[in-house]
Amino acid sequence: MKINIIKMLFITHLLTNFTLGVKLFAQSINHPEDLKISLDPYRLEHPVNWGEGFEGIKRYLNTSEKVMALTFDACGAGDSYDSELIEFLRQEKIPATLFLNKRWIKRYPKTTKILMSDPLFDIQNHGDEHRPLSVNGNSIYGIKGTLNIDHAFREVFSNVELIFSLENKVSRYFRAGTAYYDEVSVQMVNDMGLEVVGYSLLGDAGATFTAKQVYNQMMKLAHPGAITLYHMNKPAAGTFEGLKMALPLLKAKGYEFVLIRDYELVNKKPY
Repeated sequence: MKINIIKMLFITHLLTNFTLGVKLFAQSINHPEDLKISLDPYRLEHPVNWGEGFEGIKRYLNTSEKVMALTFDACGAGDSYDSELIEFLRQEKIPATLFLNKRWIKRYPKTTKILMSDPLFDIQNHGDEHRPLSVNGNSIYGIKGTLNIDHAFREVFSNVELIFSLENKVSRYFRAGTAYYDEVSVQMVNDMGLEVVGYSLLGDAGATFTAKQVYNQMMKLAHPGAITLYHMNKPAAGTFEGLKMALPLLKAKGYEFVLIRDYELVNKKPY
């Protein structure tokens, strides 16, 4: 019995120090240069996973409370801006994490700066060329992934630099184009000190859903600790109208909406 207690105390000690170490490491990231790591250890790795939900990809808030994190992607240079959606979130005082691609930022620099200045929104990294993150050129949905570890690093790092130049803040969360990864690229991102963010609720299927589908999907699949995935770059899609119907009803059911930065993120449902 005494030995078991000692073991438990030792494990608690290790976990406490690990948590403190992670927090101290995160606090030490003040500039994009702090994210640079040697890529040599990854060059001989051969990935076996290719997907959206394996270990290392954060898909849930670590809570059983009735809170959800809305996230919106803005994907590329040829895309538009769903200003009605953003204004609706402002009117309803609903916070959201916005994953902006580098090409979208360059197309909408003034809009990006306005979004950055709004405390309701948190700007995070949706990559350089909106590619799946791969070390061997894997493709999904007809979109070719990054070709090797150097390319994968640039896909992450280049937009960190751009966001930092506009906001003087290192974006700590990354979502690849298509939200697809292999485990080697995920490990690289984690080793940089960043978190890979997936989703537990696919909200608009790449901005292809009608308003009714967006509404039905949210009302059917909403759950405590959800990280949702929507798009803010396709105003012709049903995202805005569907959420306009769904979000007030979810608030009436007791749900609150939060930023992902305010919670620990985990891969598996924590309850």
